[in-house]
Formats: sequence, C-alpha cells, structure tokens
Amino acid sequence: MNKKRVLITGANGLLGQSLLHANQGRFTLCATGRGEVRGDLKGADYQVLDTTSPEDYARVFESFQPDVVIHGAAMTQVDDCELQPALCQSLNVDATAACIAACERVGAHLIFISTDFIFDGAAGPYAEEAAAAPLSVYGQSKADAEELVKQANCPWTIARTVLVIGYVPGLSRSNIILWARGALSRGERIRVVDDQVRSPTWSMDLAEGCLLIAEKAATGIYHLSGPDTMSILELVQQVAAHGGYDATLIDRVSSDTLGQPAKRPPITGFDISKAQKDLGYSPHSFAEVLDVIPYI
Repeated sequence: MNKKRVLITGANGLLGQSLLHANQGRFTLCATGRGEVRGDLKGADYQVLDTTSPEDYARVFESFQPDVVIHGAAMTQVDDCELQPALCQSLNVDATAACIAACERVGAHLIFISTDFIFDGAAGPYAEEAAAAPLSVYGQSKADAEELVKQANCPWTIARTVLVIGYVPGLSRSNIILWARGALSRGERIRVVDDQVRSPTWSMDLAEGCLLIAEKAATGIYHLSGPDTMSILELVQQVAAHGGYDATLIDRVSSDTLGQPAKRPPITGFDISKAQKDLGYSPHSFAEVLDVIPYI
C-alpha cells in the first residue's frame, strides 16, 4: 500500500520541524517554507513556497501531488499582528484561501492549524463547539481563516492548539520555556503574568495529533493541547523548580502592566476529550515535557 503524501507549510517553524521528527516514515513528506531550509529534513523533500502565492501552490502541488496538507504557516507573533494588520491578513487569511483553493483542485485533505486566541478567555477550558470571540487582530485572523476552511470543497480539519512549547535544533524563535530558562540561568529578574491561564502544548504532541488526523482521515474540529491547565506564573515557577533556579527572580504581574499592543484572552485551555476518544491522542504532562526539552 502506498504511503499517503503529506505536504507541510511552515516547515521551518517549531511545529513543522516537530512534524518531520514525529513522522518516523509513516508518510511521504514534502516540507515547504519561504526560504532556505532550516534544521533536519528527516528524509523529506523540501520546496520553497510563498503561501500567499497561488502560482507557488500550483507549482508545488503539481510536483508533489499531496493527499494531505498540514497548513501550519502563519504570522503568530500576536503583537506584531496587532501593529501590522494588513500583513497579518495576508499571511493568515489570504494565504489560507490560496491553500484551500490548491487543496480543492487536487482533492487533498486540509488540516488547518488554529489557536485558542479565537476565544475571549471568559469561559475556558474550551470544547470544540465553543463560539469564537477573538480579542486581537491575530485571533480574528485565525477565526476568519477557520470560516474559510469550513466552506472548503475538500476534506478539512481544524486543529486548534494552545501555547506551543518545545525545542528542535536550529529553532528560529524562542518559546516560554526556553525564554524562562535562559533568563533565570543568567540570574535575571523576569515579569510573569498571573492572570492568564493556558494548557501548554509540547510541539511533538501537537505534531503527533496532526499525524493521527492524517492517518485516520478525521475531519471536523479537534482541540490538541497538553493535558494540564495552569497560569503562566505557575508554568514559569515549575520551570524554575525543575532547573533549580531562584524562584524569587520571578515577579508576579498582571497583564495590563505589560503594555502589550494586543489583548490576550485571560483563561483558555482546552477540553481534549474528543481528540483522546477519536484519535487516540495522548499528550505528555507538563512535568514530562520539562524532562524531555533539553537545556541549551
């Protein structure tokens, strides 16, 4: 039996790299990104793809003929999105429309990566059927893209996630665990919010969830996050305890003291029971993730 052919957008990011590592030969992979390849392709093909270019999609899809497309490429820096809404619209909404059109032409199963930031954070943890009410330009862009996906004339899945953490060699951007470890190891004081609650998600668990969706051809909406829900402050305190760092360097603050351009939802987190039941999704605990993310 021939392996399914899976194309990944945003393959140079943390999720993209984690998908390549998690695949373990299950699928024939094509990794795509805007520029030079970063990290280990793990045997995947690599092609340059500008997700805003229908011509690029046509070229790459004609060459690779994907059965499944995991569309992870996006502008995810929440404050940058707030300050550059036109660019956010282009990279998160228009690019998704172009991806949908390409999937429709070849009948590929589209797996779209979305976020807890489509919710207002008033009533977390959230199940899949909860109504979107974004507070930020970024959240609105992902909610708008979800609506396009729901109207697609191809098999589709929306995989929402929360606060992705992890490490792969050559990582181009940091995340909260790496940031906290770095600052605390240098003896720096850090300000951490105590009024935002999340379900931190290991990038390898998210990747595995996406691959399970592809394997099972599961459609609809799935929430893929870690199993533990905690405040950002509690998260960083656990990072400090795990690394043996001085927790008195952590200053508890409220979100409104940070002066960030974009508003964050206060309490999100996910109910992942649907993914556990339908997919066999079994994410690692936050304590386990701290054990496996290397100190760098």
